[in-house]
Amino acid sequence: MNVSFIKSGLSALVLVAFLTGCSSNPVEEQQQTSTDIEDTSVQTGQVDTSAIDQSSVETVTADTVFYFDFDKALLKPESRAALLEHAAALQNNPRNVRLEGHADERGTREYNMALGERRANAVKEFMVLQGVSPGLIEVISYGEERAAAYGSNDDAWALNRRVELK
Repeated sequence: MNVSFIKSGLSALVLVAFLTGCSSNPVEEQQQTSTDIEDTSVQTGQVDTSAIDQSSVETVTADTVFYFDFDKALLKPESRAALLEHAAALQNNPRNVRLEGHADERGTREYNMALGERRANAVKEFMVLQGVSPGLIEVISYGEERAAAYGSNDDAWALNRRVELK
C-alpha cells in the first residue's frame, strides 16, 4: 500500500514539474532593421564642476563614457587619457563618483553583470593607481539592462560596452 502511494505521489510530482516547465509563453523573435531604430547614438557627457570653487580648479572637459572591446575589461588608450584628467581633478577636489559598468546583450544576464563589474573595476583600479582615494569611488554594474543603443548589430553593441563616470 505504501509503495503504490509513493509511486502515485512521485508520478504526480513529475507531471506537475513537466507542466510547469511547459507553461511558459513562447516568445516571438522579431528581426530589427535599421529603419526600426530612430537614433542609436550616445553622446558623451562632461564632468559637472559647477559646485566646485572654480578659482582653485581647472575645468575638466574629458569624456565621461569609456568604451571597451567585445568581452574585454581592458582600458583603451583614449580612455586612459580622459581618466588621467578625471583623476587629477578628483585629487585636487575630492568628491564621490560612481562608475556604472555596462555590457551588450550577448551572453547571459549573469555573465554580463559580472563583465560590467569587471569593466567598472578596471576604471576604478586605474584611477586609484593615479592617486584617487578608493573610498571616493563606487562601482555598480547594470550588465545589459541599461542599453545606450538598441539593436542587434555591431554599432549598437559597441555603444553598449561601456563604463559611465557619474
